[in-house]
Amino acid sequence: MAELPLQLVRARERWYDLIDVPEQIALINAVAEGVRFPCVPAGRRSGKTERFKRFLAKQAMKNPGERYFAAAPTRDQAKKIFWQDLKMLTFATVPGLGHKISETELIITLPNATEVHVLGLDKPERIEGVVWTGGGIDEIADVKKEALHVNVMPALDTVDPRRPDYRAWCWFLGVPDGLNHYYTLCEYARTSGDPTYGLYHWKSSAVLPPDILESRKRSMSKKQFRQEFEASFETATGRIYEEFGDHNLTDRELQSHEAIHWAHDQNFTPLSSSISVVEGQNMFIVGEIVLESAVSSQSAEEFVERYRDHRNKMVYIYGDPAGRAGEKHGHKSDYNQIEDVLRREGWRFERRVSLAHPAIKDRQNAVRAKILNAADETSLFVNKDAAPWCYEGLNTVQLQKGSTFMEDQKNQYQHITTAIGYQVAKIWPVERGTMAAAPPRRA
Repeated sequence: MAELPLQLVRARERWYDLIDVPEQIALINAVAEGVRFPCVPAGRRSGKTERFKRFLAKQAMKNPGERYFAAAPTRDQAKKIFWQDLKMLTFATVPGLGHKISETELIITLPNATEVHVLGLDKPERIEGVVWTGGGIDEIADVKKEALHVNVMPALDTVDPRRPDYRAWCWFLGVPDGLNHYYTLCEYARTSGDPTYGLYHWKSSAVLPPDILESRKRSMSKKQFRQEFEASFETATGRIYEEFGDHNLTDRELQSHEAIHWAHDQNFTPLSSSISVVEGQNMFIVGEIVLESAVSSQSAEEFVERYRDHRNKMVYIYGDPAGRAGEKHGHKSDYNQIEDVLRREGWRFERRVSLAHPAIKDRQNAVRAKILNAADETSLFVNKDAAPWCYEGLNTVQLQKGSTFMEDQKNQYQHITTAIGYQVAKIWPVERGTMAAAPPRRA
């Protein structure tokens, strides 16, 4: 018997066995049972996207002359999530079978003339102008609400005059992200009694082994873990750091032999920075510099005067990437001004400032995970007497009204919590929502 071509072997291997979770089996049967819009708020890395890819591939291979889509909030996301896998799952990677692939348009045309389109909804009009048979949208919580109502739903309701009774279907997949439009969609599916909508929910623990989940608990806040791995729609409370409390307080003081970690938010008034010590995974905030109507060089002058007798002259600098402004054109940036003063006074320093701002949610989640992670561990501590602004900020800073992540700019302590966030996000970056795929687990 002749050996099978390598591309065919690999494509067949891509159809490895999955763990059969009951909720996933119900989801696979949903469209056949008349559910046009399965809503799938399931835990991260729990198989929801993989189930959709396989369902889409099977539909495309089984039904000739149809048009299907796989979409995500941006084209780059959609390509990363779907493109290579759908080519493998539809056997489009195997030469000689009659597939046509457009790498520029991200369209796979199967030998049966069915098309599979991979779409980014950063330009939501991409979904318009085609009579679809069905499809799915991943990371739906990050798709703009307006695009869902103005572009996506009308496109799905477009009727083919050759099949006036047929209605396109669409899986709405994603991890919850506050009480936004995805929450509204899932609540409608859960409570309305509308038979064209269905809710399919399961936790990551249905698929992921306990050691992985325990590891994630140690790197995430409770709220983020519940949202990401238990697919819980977490409410946005007033306080950003709602878990901050007495367990985060310390009487720890800076010791003369310890290196200093100095974090900045480059705001004119108040110009805010925190002073801390890092021991392993623990961060102790033991001081702060808060100046009204000041510039960075003045903050540095205050620093060297305050710590003139400190024996260890090593300082690690964190802060707002915007403070680099001017460096590319040979001008003195905020950090250059700070470093000039430190150098003049005999301090050694290492700048640990990122090239780009971390996402606000990532910065906040990084701090939350240090305040109290999902494993009930605390690793961020504040000496409230030595750093009263840091204490007040973590204890009081709230969300802007109507926002799930924007900080209240009217709170004067917001700048110092932002400074803390820059340091935490640099040393202990948040567990990203889009994680690398785990190796396949076989049943």
